[in-house]
Amino acid sequence: MAEVLTNQAPANPISGLARALLQANRLTMAQLDPAIKKSQIEKTPLIDSLIQTGCIKPRDLAVFCSETFGYSMMDIDAFSPGSFPDKVVDAKLMHAQRIIALAKRGNKVSIAISDPTNIQALEQVKFQTELIVEPIIVQHDLLVKLLEKLAKSSEQNLNELIGDEMDIDFGEADTGQSAAAEAASNEVDDAPVVRFLNKILLDSINMGASDLHFEPFEKFYRIRFRVDGELREIAQPPSAIKEKLVSRIKVLSRLDISEKRVPQDGRMKLMMSQTRAIDFRVSTLPTLFGEKVVMRILDGSQAQMGIDALGYDPDQKEILLNAIQRPYGMVLVTGPTGSGKTVSLYTCLNVINKPGINISTAEDPAEINLPGVNQVNINDRAGLTFPVALKSFLRQDPDVIMVGEIRDLETADIAIKAAQTGHMVFSTLHTNDAPSTLTRLMNMGVAPFNIASSVILITAQRLTRRLCTCKKPVDIADQVLIEAGFEESMLDGTWRPYGPVGCERCSGSGYKGRVGIYQLMPISEEIERIILAHGSALEIEKQAKNEGVKTLRESGLMKVKQGLTSLEEVLGCTNA
Repeated sequence: MAEVLTNQAPANPISGLARALLQANRLTMAQLDPAIKKSQIEKTPLIDSLIQTGCIKPRDLAVFCSETFGYSMMDIDAFSPGSFPDKVVDAKLMHAQRIIALAKRGNKVSIAISDPTNIQALEQVKFQTELIVEPIIVQHDLLVKLLEKLAKSSEQNLNELIGDEMDIDFGEADTGQSAAAEAASNEVDDAPVVRFLNKILLDSINMGASDLHFEPFEKFYRIRFRVDGELREIAQPPSAIKEKLVSRIKVLSRLDISEKRVPQDGRMKLMMSQTRAIDFRVSTLPTLFGEKVVMRILDGSQAQMGIDALGYDPDQKEILLNAIQRPYGMVLVTGPTGSGKTVSLYTCLNVINKPGINISTAEDPAEINLPGVNQVNINDRAGLTFPVALKSFLRQDPDVIMVGEIRDLETADIAIKAAQTGHMVFSTLHTNDAPSTLTRLMNMGVAPFNIASSVILITAQRLTRRLCTCKKPVDIADQVLIEAGFEESMLDGTWRPYGPVGCERCSGSGYKGRVGIYQLMPISEEIERIILAHGSALEIEKQAKNEGVKTLRESGLMKVKQGLTSLEEVLGCTNA
């Protein structure tokens, strides 16, 4: 009984490749045992340990797998990496499971694999591609080398996207890191991912982008910039970098890098020079194929441009300046997201920001830093809501109060009472035009007499793309111009509309920058009477028109006549 059968199965049955080798008498348990222990200790696949311990040669193992499992065997060295089908199988999956997509024909995909008992890898490929998977046996050592080569090639492609070496500084105040964040930062600190992100951020600023989108999809990864209101695809970096890229952004934005299941919001700062810093508002969102990141660029220099740069007509500028310099009352700016409301409000605050005036703002979040203005970030989790902030402001001896957005009745009531008691109040609402803003407040539950006694001006706005200097006159039939809203008397032949051309300066789009179109509606006594009588938006609009208030369309058509934008742009962002 002292003699032990060397091929006897152990107490815990072995499955997979090791079991197949045992059953075929290619290896004994005594030979397998060191490889199994090495695999368990180092937490590496058994196939690595089999080869590293000398149990079996890579060539012999490949022949055995081909004969035993009935799969074709090929010399992977005979394949050129450039011949592999692009984006059929996700690069992350290939490196994780150590497989390579060799070819795709019809509804079949050929997969190079060294361990055919790795059923999980084949099932994942089948699930991801929705194709019939055809395994091809290759030598394990050659497969590992080729995967390393492909990884280096991916890094080289990233380096080509990056170009020259670059290093930029991020604000110290926004880069405080926890231990976990520090570890994640170190993980990507030496990688091209860091330089790639630096390049993307600098390119976005140089192109005048307002937003950056980092978007993961099933078979590719895309980065887009919103330039002059339109999204443009900038790059498709290797999908393998998406997690490191998101981790890098999270570290800089002081977000939780371990939390990938819920959206997060943060901020980061890019130091362009000793006197100029660009803030980024960062938002992450879990999607089917990873976390999408959107970064809003907040350039404080925009608020310093001055009111003339916003595109107000001379009469509109006069109305606005008269309103914001009054001692009390409420000025509301309305429009959809991305219509420039925040920049307009900051510009107004900058006009009246003087040592003798106390200005406080409640924002969610504060987008642009204004020296001399007391800015408060709303924090709902901590209990710092808009109503709480406003009540506190009223105990801080304010002259001017700015509320980032009126979202509910309580905020509206406090803001209106502040305007009625000797304070100037600025705020925003999401409505389509100026007349509908008043009915929106009434629908929220604000009493009509409070609206009539507090609101002094409502301005609605949109942003249209500004024509580049390469613009040229275009022929548009008079009937088309009349249908767009021009009066026949305006078509006197002294002017011609312009259209886009495209040049190097505007990257071929024909547009460079944006210009605002505005509807400024002062609250007159007649409009107050309509409000007190619970009048509709149509009645208010009719009265405003009688008082000479231009609609957004009419304001936009004036920009067309001035050659600042095209008719198509105005028609696309305004209603008739």
